[in-house]
Amino acid sequence: MPAIATRKTMMKAVRIHSFGGPDVLRLEEIPIPEPKPEELLVRVHAASVNPVDWKIREGRLGKIPLPSIVGSDFSGEIEALGPGVTDFRVGEAVFGVVGDDSGSYTEYALAPITQVTEKPPGLNHLEAAALPIASLTAWQALFDAGGLQSGQKVLIHAAAGGVGQMAVQFAKWKEAYVIGTASAQHADFVRQLGADEVIDYKKVRFDEVVKDVDVVLDTIGGETQERSWKVLKKSGILVSTVAPPSKDAAVTHGVRGMFLLSNAKRKDELAFIGELVASGRIRVHIDVILPLSEARKAQELSQTGHVNGKIVLRVAGG
Repeated sequence: MPAIATRKTMMKAVRIHSFGGPDVLRLEEIPIPEPKPEELLVRVHAASVNPVDWKIREGRLGKIPLPSIVGSDFSGEIEALGPGVTDFRVGEAVFGVVGDDSGSYTEYALAPITQVTEKPPGLNHLEAAALPIASLTAWQALFDAGGLQSGQKVLIHAAAGGVGQMAVQFAKWKEAYVIGTASAQHADFVRQLGADEVIDYKKVRFDEVVKDVDVVLDTIGGETQERSWKVLKKSGILVSTVAPPSKDAAVTHGVRGMFLLSNAKRKDELAFIGELVASGRIRVHIDVILPLSEARKAQELSQTGHVNGKIVLRVAGG
């Protein structure tokens, strides 16, 4: 096993020992792990906060082994290589998604080489950390699942959120016609992202004013998903990132439905997205930056569902 290139043997990490509210998050000192074959040990500079983080914390997504480090997205520098790893080098700036046996709310994280890509020089660590889950979810929902093409019309729910802000920009980059739902206070932000229309969901029922949509990106579920069927044109598709769409409803409306879980192993997609951001064609809006010690506050903000963009934890440098 290669030696870790630092004399440090302990690290700070935010872990949970039981499932529950934000109070179960604990900032602790634990041993720095060593990378296994096909793994990297990364010194984390920044980690983003995603809704999936607090859903896991509450036990909504199944029971994981405890104690467990929280978080998935990271950006940082490679500290050590696992046995047999030759495609990366120590000191290289990278970003991506941690492995199942690690977490990103920590000073050092383990990540499989299949879920990590080089960070472009024009992308800072805070921006890079904000990208992986949100951007891959948006990209894969619109293009891999939805097949969105230039000139088509897309409805993006929660367009000001982490996934929504990326989806709006990706769709405009593809030259699609973009309609976004958002609250009035976030409407200008969504327009600045490039949306052609913004619907205040608190005042207007989107299903009464939108029609003939090729793709619906549902990041909300429930009644919003149910009302989305009738805005689709025949053969259109509803892609949900939160709840499997009803097969019966899809058949009734003559459209398609798909449930998407983002694939973190699409590192080629993440690398391309990183270049889009570094070149200025896509931008990352970070609403809140907090230190690792305030992970509890970060998740509380995420859980309100009213964050305008991304929440990022600054771990080191950044």
